[in-house]
This record gives sequence, C-alpha cells and structure tokens, in this order.
Amino acid sequence: MSKFRLGVLISGRGSNLQSLIDACADSDFPAEIACVISNKPHAPGLDRAKSAKIETVSIPHKSYDSREAFETDLTDALESRQVDLVCNAGFMRLLTAGFVDHWFNRQINIHPSLLPAFKGLHVHEQVLEAGARISGCTIHYVRAEMDDGPIIAQAAVPVLPDDTADSLAARVLTAEHTLYPKVVKGIAEGTITINGDDVTFRDAAEGFSAPMISPLR
Repeated sequence: MSKFRLGVLISGRGSNLQSLIDACADSDFPAEIACVISNKPHAPGLDRAKSAKIETVSIPHKSYDSREAFETDLTDALESRQVDLVCNAGFMRLLTAGFVDHWFNRQINIHPSLLPAFKGLHVHEQVLEAGARISGCTIHYVRAEMDDGPIIAQAAVPVLPDDTADSLAARVLTAEHTLYPKVVKGIAEGTITINGDDVTFRDAAEGFSAPMISPLR
C-alpha cells in the first residue's frame, strides 16, 4: 500500500523537518517525505534531507519577478512529485491567495504560539512582553491571512519567571517536534479530516482529542 506523500517547505535549519524525517523512518509510519523544497538555496535543512536520502529542490524566491511566478514553480515541483500534503516547517514566505486556494485543505503550518494569540514574527518576545503564563505551538490548515486557518492541534508549555526569548523558544520547539508528526500521522491515516473549515477527529490519534493539548512541563 502506497504511503501518504509529503512535500515539506523550509527556509532555515529544518528542525521540524528533522522530526518528520525521524517519524517517517519508522516503517509503520503512514507517510513519507516525497521532497523538501527551500526558497533559500543554502538552508541547512536541505542538508538534513540529503543525509536522509530525500530529494531536495531549491527554488530561490529572489530569482523571480513576482510571487505568482515563484509559486507556479513551487506548485509544479510539488505536483510533479505527487504530493498529498504540503507541510510548512519554518517556511518564511507569505503565500498568495492563489497558491493557498490551489492547495486548500492540503497545506498545514506550525506556528510557535497558541493561536490566535501572538501571530507574526518575534513571537516569544511578544509572549514575554505580554506577561503570558502559558505559551506553546499550533498546527493549522493554511489560509491566505498570515497565521490563520482552522486549528488542528495545540501543545502548551509554561512560561517560566526567568525565561528569555531563547529559553522559551527552546521549550516550545520541543513541543513542536512532538506534535507535528502526530498531526501528520492523523491526517495520513484519515483520523483527522477537514470539510471546509471544520476539523474532525475520528478515533483520536495517539490518545489525543481535539484540540490536542500536551501536559504542561
């Protein structure tokens, strides 16, 4: 039986990519990474993929005169590899409505806050400045608005009194690495489905139920 095919989009070091690579290395995992695509040709995450013998593609966005032209080649690269689900994993490009509509409910993103709070960049600084006591990460289906779309799962972590942006980021990242493979597994197995904007959980994957919230630690 063929596995669910992932196209992973990155711009940087690819730590969430690594969590997916590790999960897919298990023969029982229902998904495989068909390709890793970066808009930055020297992104360290490409080396992670190459080490795992996964096909890599570099599509430098600065080589294009328009976002639409860039996204046309991005879609062509994904479709030519028969990708079922696009996984943003530190992909630092805003996508046009045309691209989002083309991959509607077939593209997910992970964001390092408990959405809808703290969208955009410098998230951990935002959290600390607001005096929040809990932070975490969110996996959601992608919509045209930044960091918007139906929430699939969230994992919560405490904000400690002596936290810096770096220490909080590290704690949130650990939660991301656990949550992303669980969500991908659920989507690949069909235990997580979406109809329009309604996310449904059937036989809650791995003992979680919607929304997925990890114990604080």
